Amino acid sequence: MIGAELLSPQSLTVGWLIYAPVLIWAVCRAPWVELFSDSRRQHLLFGTVFALFMLWLVRRDFDTGVSYHFIGMTAVTLLLDWPLAIVGGLVAQVGLVLLGRQDMAAMGVNGALLILLPVLITECCAILVERAQPRNPFVYIFCSGFFAAALSALLCLILALTLLWYDERFAMPYWLIDFVGYLWLLIFPEAFINGMVVSALVVFCPEWLETFNRTRYLSAPWKDDDPKS
Repeated sequence: MIGAELLSPQSLTVGWLIYAPVLIWAVCRAPWVELFSDSRRQHLLFGTVFALFMLWLVRRDFDTGVSYHFIGMTAVTLLLDWPLAIVGGLVAQVGLVLLGRQDMAAMGVNGALLILLPVLITECCAILVERAQPRNPFVYIFCSGFFAAALSALLCLILALTLLWYDERFAMPYWLIDFVGYLWLLIFPEAFINGMVVSALVVFCPEWLETFNRTRYLSAPWKDDDPKS
């Protein structure tokens, strides 16, 4: 998460220009009728927003104005689908702003990096997996869970550092050249957390996952050579 003081007015404006239209689109595409008529989906949404809010509160704040925390949007996207995932991320962001843990002006940039980017990557991975139509649920868990979360964390870090470098308001540390060696320490925990959550949901509550095809993954295959009685 990046503080507003580290970003130029141009970057803050571009962040809002990217975040706001996608947010409006997500609000228009969200299944509000099904949500209001299904108490189970309401509980899932509220519980997910609360868990995401608490996850973002567990972070390391640096004196430079940069904060590090786990993203968690991969599991949220697979659980709620992308429109509600974006809306849920917004609600969690608003909670951080009300607590003074995030700058209102930087919501656009942080929303684009921490919400839109992971949702986009996760949705693309889920679509590719669905097109392949695998029957092994571990393909869904690994590709849509572990891999999507790892790729989201990697691209989020790279784009955030690139943005800070471009605005020239953040003094890059001298050890940044060795940063590649530390990427695994940041990427693997993000992949592990999201992958474990997705794995637990597939095993215990597969009906909660909006992007999980239970008919194909969990149904026993029918064989032509089965003996007939």
